Amino acid sequence: MSNRAAVPKPADAGKGVIAVANTRSALSNIRSGPAVTYTDVGDILDNVLVVYYPDSRTSSNWVWLEKGGLKGWVYAGYVEFIPAIGAQPPKHQPTPYDGKVAVWHWKGNTVPQNTAAELLRDLKAKAPNINQIWVKISNGVKWMSNYDTSAMAISGPDSIDDWVSACKLAGIEFHAWTVPTGLAVKRETELLIEACRRPGVQSLILDIEPYKEYWQGGAAAIRPFMLALRRGLGNRFHIGMSVDPRRQHYHSIFPGEWSPFIDSIHPQTYWKTFRKTPEDALSDVWSVWDGYNKPIIPVLEGTAISSEQTEAHTLATQVRGAKGLSWWRSGVIAHWNAVNKPIELTASPDEEPSDILQNFADEVIILPTKEGFRSGTYSGKPEFNARRNTWGWDYLYVDTEERTSKVWAEWRRELPKNGLWEISVFVPNRKATTKRARYKVHGIVGTTTEVVVDINQSRNRNAWVAIGVFDLDRKMENAGRVFLNDVTGEADKEIAFDAVRFRRIVDTPAGYSPAPEPKPEPGPSIINGVHVADGYDSPVGTADERRGERVWPRGWLDASPFGKLYFIGTPSEAYHTGADLNFGRPYEDKGMACYACASGVVIFAARMGIWGNLLVIRHDPLYKPGGRVLYSRYAHVQNMRVNVGERVRRGQRVCEISDAFGRFVPHLHFDLSSTTLFETRPGNWPKLNYDLLIKNYVDPLEWIRNHRP
Repeated sequence: MSNRAAVPKPADAGKGVIAVANTRSALSNIRSGPAVTYTDVGDILDNVLVVYYPDSRTSSNWVWLEKGGLKGWVYAGYVEFIPAIGAQPPKHQPTPYDGKVAVWHWKGNTVPQNTAAELLRDLKAKAPNINQIWVKISNGVKWMSNYDTSAMAISGPDSIDDWVSACKLAGIEFHAWTVPTGLAVKRETELLIEACRRPGVQSLILDIEPYKEYWQGGAAAIRPFMLALRRGLGNRFHIGMSVDPRRQHYHSIFPGEWSPFIDSIHPQTYWKTFRKTPEDALSDVWSVWDGYNKPIIPVLEGTAISSEQTEAHTLATQVRGAKGLSWWRSGVIAHWNAVNKPIELTASPDEEPSDILQNFADEVIILPTKEGFRSGTYSGKPEFNARRNTWGWDYLYVDTEERTSKVWAEWRRELPKNGLWEISVFVPNRKATTKRARYKVHGIVGTTTEVVVDINQSRNRNAWVAIGVFDLDRKMENAGRVFLNDVTGEADKEIAFDAVRFRRIVDTPAGYSPAPEPKPEPGPSIINGVHVADGYDSPVGTADERRGERVWPRGWLDASPFGKLYFIGTPSEAYHTGADLNFGRPYEDKGMACYACASGVVIFAARMGIWGNLLVIRHDPLYKPGGRVLYSRYAHVQNMRVNVGERVRRGQRVCEISDAFGRFVPHLHFDLSSTTLFETRPGNWPKLNYDLLIKNYVDPLEWIRNHRP
């Protein structure tokens, strides 16, 4: 580390410019002076709001930058500064959503609260800056009480009045949303007119998606439907339209027919579901829908990690100019910092972190056919089929039933602690075509009934899908028990019975970093209930060598360093994502041990195509609960000693070097990702896409060198 004296902001630095820092890689160092030889004082992540000073630019292209209390020099060759929009002149007519943060509410059956008042009180406690709740009132010609048996289900005008009264007490606006079908225009529009004429209903959002259970009236029914709705509500009542924004679905919803009657567009910007980054997902939204000439109020993904939610918020409001935001949905949001972030009419990068950080602590995964899983049949015959999914474990599946169940399964294991737990289910890529897998959660604090959540398995592939955040008490009977059978109301689909994951949510005050709790050595530190990585080591070498000064121990060679272009001139030409570690002569290192480079949780351990056996670890936040989270990948290995969901410590033996079943000369392919890329694409390979490489991967040699225990 350099001892050079810090260089302060120049006296002639001029006026600061508020901008979004689009870093060339996943992060950029801030240094105490305008050169790499000065001390690294912090990092800025991609797409964060900052103040930079163009007039401070040095001849070597360094500029002064500030973000909250973090100040210093950044190399401008690695950062593009995109001017923040702030309070730009309005492009469209005002909407009821301008300057507002909203949360969607689907069904009372899917949240742990028993009444609307309880739900609204909890929302305000977690996110005081929430201004609106968008409540589903109907599906086609039926009120939501036909699908939702909870006390907060909308059954008609009286229950809307009850909701509006509760919203007024909570200081939250009530907005209605519906899934119209277009099959009975007169009855549907009469219901919606009756609902929206109730005092306090601020707007109506139509959920129009290109799937069988949504709009079924085709292009011909749109004009009669909307003319009737407008005659009943008038032209001044705001009607929005929520859509799947992907280009391939644009024409299938007949956007031209809706256009004369719609006041705003609410694209479902689910980057995690779409396997994209927030930046790419928002770029696609504006590319497809900006020409529609309606205000765009994006729907953001409430189940994504907090840093990605914050990034999406900044990009939507300060780069794309969205005047409002909404979050999908009540019951599944585990992290509230970004949800609570207000819509800033004037861009400001000076805000300090929220007082509370939400982190996942304990993690429990119950795999089918393993400990905690039980299944059976009602027919007395073998009914289940078994299959191995691409993430490395076996799961069960059967044909769906319309009314009478043939099979059942439950996931139940004693949880280590009481508290709020996010429960997610894994949906495999095959044999999961049902649109209505009805998961039932038991033993929730505050309710004596089960919570039923319908998951459309057909719309998810190789993904964890959150079914809710629930308060669980270990002493309660059936606490956290998840139950599923084969009754879906469909006769021609398949339903999968795959893994269930429980993750405990803990709150940590920002900046909180007391001494780690006592722990056995070696092992991860725990701060305020959160596992924290104490640093990174080499994945190879003896224990003494991994503690030594050399990152790659003596005798180990990195045959393909990070960013190197190799296999030049062949179809396999690519930039390398990490290190190819070899020891001694060819084949001498086959069977040598590989170790976890830092503490964390295994998220993938399976055979994957050309990679051979592949192991991925999601590491704990570095040094503190709000620290950086990285993912490490170990490829071409053999004898994997850990399973998905298993916690590992730094230096724990996890696998051995191998040759991908004879495809390569034995070596360890080891790389580190600074994003959530491996959560959905553990086998990602950017080939010649250099931008993708440096946005998602970091040089493992440099990272470990700079973050030793």
